[in-house]
Amino acid sequence: MAGLLEDQVFMAYTTYAAIVVVKMMLMSPLTAYFRMTRKAFANEEDVAIRGKSEEEKKRMLKPNADVERVRRCHLNDMENIIPFVLIGFSYALTGPELSTALLHFRIFAGSRIFHTISYVGAFPQPCRGLSFIVGLLATFSMAYRVLSTILVL
Repeated sequence: MAGLLEDQVFMAYTTYAAIVVVKMMLMSPLTAYFRMTRKAFANEEDVAIRGKSEEEKKRMLKPNADVERVRRCHLNDMENIIPFVLIGFSYALTGPELSTALLHFRIFAGSRIFHTISYVGAFPQPCRGLSFIVGLLATFSMAYRVLSTILVL
């Protein structure tokens, strides 16, 4: 274990994995912020404490486009960041060049950050689509390295 903590590629992996996982975790408070500011809640008990009329409570339980946009962004993070963390760990163990590994990790992290900004900010396409594809390609490239290294052995 001490050897891994001295490996520059593994340290770079843990740094970028932590960055994207924290970014993903921040989507929950962002969703809560949008729920509070848009008065759009998911559960009856959330609106019960507001002390409003029944009609107002029903309105507060209806889906809100802004809240749903943030929720979809969070879901997209989970669909992409979890595979990156798993594949990136295996990739770091294959002994890639530090510069190549950093390129993969930085491209993925940057693409996910830009994806969130373009998704929540409702930027016109293809901003969000391109950022998604770039991150996906970085993960596939690492997966290819892992598989090609394992299959050769």
